[in-house]
Amino acid sequence: MNPAARRRSVHQRGEENGSRRRRQIALLIETSNAYARGLLEGISAYVQEHRTWSVELAEHSRGGLEPAALAGWKGDGIIARIENSQIARVVRRCALPTVDLSAARLVPEIPWVETDNAAIARLAIEHLIERGFRSLGYFGLTRYNWSIWRRDNFVELAKQSGCTCAVHMMRGLIDSARRWSGEHRKLAAWLTKLPKPAGVFACYDTCGRHVLEACRIAQLRVPDDVAVVGVDDDPLLCELADPPLTSVAPDARQSGYLAASLLDRMLSGLKVELAGHFVRPRGLVTRRSTDVTAIADPEISAAVQLIRDSACSGITVSDVLSEIALSRRIFEKRFVALVGRTPHQQIVRTRIERAKDLLAATDLPLKTIAARVGVAHPEYLNTLFRRAEGTTPGAYRRSRGGMNELAVGKIA
Repeated sequence: MNPAARRRSVHQRGEENGSRRRRQIALLIETSNAYARGLLEGISAYVQEHRTWSVELAEHSRGGLEPAALAGWKGDGIIARIENSQIARVVRRCALPTVDLSAARLVPEIPWVETDNAAIARLAIEHLIERGFRSLGYFGLTRYNWSIWRRDNFVELAKQSGCTCAVHMMRGLIDSARRWSGEHRKLAAWLTKLPKPAGVFACYDTCGRHVLEACRIAQLRVPDDVAVVGVDDDPLLCELADPPLTSVAPDARQSGYLAASLLDRMLSGLKVELAGHFVRPRGLVTRRSTDVTAIADPEISAAVQLIRDSACSGITVSDVLSEIALSRRIFEKRFVALVGRTPHQQIVRTRIERAKDLLAATDLPLKTIAARVGVAHPEYLNTLFRRAEGTTPGAYRRSRGGMNELAVGKIA
């Protein structure tokens, strides 16, 4: 056999041996909601890039799994959302390397990946405060840790910002329309008591829709009386809501990708911390449920709206002043008192948020992005971005494309 043929033969044998060694991975993740499907998309992206796994998807609804799931299955590892004792028993019975995608922590001895709930709460409260809301509320579910963590962070941030914050919690979502009717009345009564106008943060989009329904029952106008923010940015739930629901968009795809990479490291014999790996959200998608400026001061309200609409066109504080019948000293004093930052800081923040959107969603060079957000030089945008975000635009973009330490926070 000549050398070239020998090399081809060795390569073919290697491929055949590799296919026999292909790892068998089970995914215990439901497909019934947008967040879980995002997790699966991230895992799929990792599998497509590395092509070393054969995947078994155990189909089930959220929280549900056949007791005999994976019985007799001879696999290598598991990625699961361990949200109840049934799934925990299946995972423990298999006794395989596993990464958890749930905040429930029912199998605390394994690594887990979760959304950065502090960052989610911060996006929600900054959005509401930017629109002038100082009376805030949180509606959540006591059944889920992530809901409790979002509540605690939101309440603390409200306190730090000098806002009032009321809380309404229920155990968990229920199936009975009759029982929901009663819960809606309780929720409507709570909303009625909030000082108006009020901004309400719901723990996720389904609860956000319940807040909208309770507002209808209480004859509260959305967003004029009550503005509502959800979490998950599920396009069907948000767009079918009346009015369409503003929502924080978690990076479920990144979470799934990270979970797959952690499992791959475990299967390769590498050490993985038994810690929470927290993935920051992609941003906040504004819809009509918060499309209002709740600032009683008409001059400051107009200034906030002008900055929101025109900051990326290169406007300055002087341009804003030309539209406002106030002296610069009085204008800035009133603006800081009502918005919590100076007009210049508000302009810069609006530009940075738009730059983050473009970095995450496009491959545009920094020079083009700088021009689109109203910054004359990319070097100056780099400086502003680093000052605001603690990282460079390039590092931020990389953190949105694949597994990157900048996208992940860890706690022991």
